Amino acid sequence: MDDEDLIAERTPLPDAIGGRLREQLVFLAEVDKLKTVLRQSPLAAADHRRENDAEHSWHLALMVSVLAEHSDEPIDVGRTVELVVLHDLVEIYAGDTPLYDDAGRESQQEREQAAADRLFGLLPADQAARFRGLWDEFESRGSPEARFAKAVDRVQPLLLNWLARGGTWRTPGVTADTVRARKAVIGEASTPLWTMVRELIGEGERRGWVSPGE
Repeated sequence: MDDEDLIAERTPLPDAIGGRLREQLVFLAEVDKLKTVLRQSPLAAADHRRENDAEHSWHLALMVSVLAEHSDEPIDVGRTVELVVLHDLVEIYAGDTPLYDDAGRESQQEREQAAADRLFGLLPADQAARFRGLWDEFESRGSPEARFAKAVDRVQPLLLNWLARGGTWRTPGVTADTVRARKAVIGEASTPLWTMVRELIGEGERRGWVSPGE
């Protein structure tokens, strides 16, 4: 990665700031780009505006804190918050891949793996390894925390779609069955949340906000 690609190099830090702290500040400056990555989900509080990835990540962190009691397995809330805050950082380089974009999903893993190497590599080696490990944990859903983090990541946009009376549910080709299938991972982490989600999808179907399933 060329230095000029980095936000921190647009206004370089003083030479007196070096070593580990400099690497951390360069990383923290770079992730400001997350605020520019637009998602497909509509905001509930404002018409005609989509949320960005930073707003999404903040909302997920708060949802973990509020909804942790609904996890089917005991979870470390702090670790789960770390997972949801970190997991979308790779979209700074890989871009957002909407849940219902089947073509984009074909290359998503490859793009995001490369982005993770590039972004976390800005950090000091020990932090790079730790953050990359957390990101991999989220992707593999290999722990109770990761499973609940993924569940909340699926619940949040669904709630926004409900509040928008359809939102991305109105994507051509998407049906209520499509939504249920793409949200099924919620059931791996939280029976109460999965029950709630199915009720919202079913009611959305009855109201005509999403095309009927079979």
